[in-house]
Amino acid sequence: MTGTIEILDTTLRDGEQTSGVSFNDEEKLTLAKILLEDLGVNRIEVASARVSQGELSAFRKICAWAETAGRLEQVEALGFVDGGQSIRWISESGGRVLNLLAKGSLKHVTTQLGKTPEQHWNDILRDVALAHAAGLGVNIYLEDWSNGMKDSPEYVKSMVDALKDSGIRRFMLPDTLGVLSPEQTAEFVGIMVSEFPDLHFDFHGHNDYDLSVANSAAAVKAGARGVHTTVNGLGERTGNTPVASFLGVLNDHLKVANTLKETELTHVCRYVESISGIRIPENKPIVGAAVFTQSAGIHADGDKKGHLYENQLLPERFGRVRKYALGKTSGKANIAKNLEELGIRLTSDQIRKVTERVVELGDKKEMVTTEDLPFIISDVLKGEFSQGEDRIKVVNYSLQLARGMRPVATIRISIEGVEYEEVSSGAGQYDAFMKALWKVYDRLGKPHPVLLDYQVGIPPGGKTDALVQTMITWDWKGSELKTRGLDADQTEAAIKATFKMLNLIENLK
Repeated sequence: MTGTIEILDTTLRDGEQTSGVSFNDEEKLTLAKILLEDLGVNRIEVASARVSQGELSAFRKICAWAETAGRLEQVEALGFVDGGQSIRWISESGGRVLNLLAKGSLKHVTTQLGKTPEQHWNDILRDVALAHAAGLGVNIYLEDWSNGMKDSPEYVKSMVDALKDSGIRRFMLPDTLGVLSPEQTAEFVGIMVSEFPDLHFDFHGHNDYDLSVANSAAAVKAGARGVHTTVNGLGERTGNTPVASFLGVLNDHLKVANTLKETELTHVCRYVESISGIRIPENKPIVGAAVFTQSAGIHADGDKKGHLYENQLLPERFGRVRKYALGKTSGKANIAKNLEELGIRLTSDQIRKVTERVVELGDKKEMVTTEDLPFIISDVLKGEFSQGEDRIKVVNYSLQLARGMRPVATIRISIEGVEYEEVSSGAGQYDAFMKALWKVYDRLGKPHPVLLDYQVGIPPGGKTDALVQTMITWDWKGSELKTRGLDADQTEAAIKATFKMLNLIENLK
């Protein structure tokens, strides 16, 4: 393990093979810029040659930007051994690097291609020469390399030996079907590095056994100079090596130099979540919503007394903060930490009473959030610490929805006993409601929060009359607030969550 490890991100190529995921031109261009300029990956693989007109359009736009930005050599496209067709597609689109897909196992050559190894290698050498003549740099994928090393290692070594002097920049070793263990990865990569010490090898992992991060780490330890990743682990089947998890291992366990910026991970992962439609699991390492949340009261107490339950993965490294969950395992330390975040002070006896109520709610499997605390406090302590009635109320509203026309909302709300009425159209019923609501706020010169996230959930197998829970995350002056509403109607549930948030802000003032 010497020098700086190269990271190739293939979210825009292999990641787009995730079932149901497709990026448009502007999304691809934006993500290319974010990956190279913000996150700092070394290379990006952004397209597959000859796939579609959409792929061609996006690739051209990325190449045009990359040339202007001086990053064209960092942009790569997958091509095939097809007598030069892929080379023309890449070259005429403005690309400068071909990642040639070749067969890395004897079974693939004889069964899928119906050729001898020598015939396949000659075809590769022909296309490599054509690519060089067109001014393209060439890297090569040894597809199914992991099974090749298991079943036909002499074929793999003979193949690399036949190609090593052709001017190929990098030999890329895919665990195409995600079959390797870390021990096998270390052994097989070690063989390649030992046999061909002057060549540059990349490892490309898949996550079928949930081992892609471990395998990528093993590859680096065995001498691989590059690793391929995707944002949020997107990719076919179970996906590829997730960049966030691998970067944590790279920095903390392997301690290998790299160019990636940890503080940008959360931003990049959330952007890809929004454009892919694939939500980040709450417990996804480093970038999941709950990974820096402590639930047990003993953990909060230990952190308060000496950071006893923290590891190297400090949330501040990734632009985040530690939180303390509320539920049946909560202790007084959890409550105290959350009250501190809200700026609320209670006596020890009051904290005890509130803790008992939080535990009681947790036993009933009810979700308790930091934003629920003021309401729980009001309920438990009543006269001791009362918030009073809501200062902002819905008096009435009407939502109109007609086919082919924009929804319209007419609302009447009460703020501190004074009623206001507004009308607005929107992209949807809730959007129209919110635009009318913010008209009132703008008229009064009142600042309002910004919606960050909107989640809707119904019970598994729920019917059309099932209760809908709407959970909305808001940004209020740099702090995140989460409020939820429950109703049989989704819009009504969202409106309840909204007014809960507005009153929370008024009371926290």
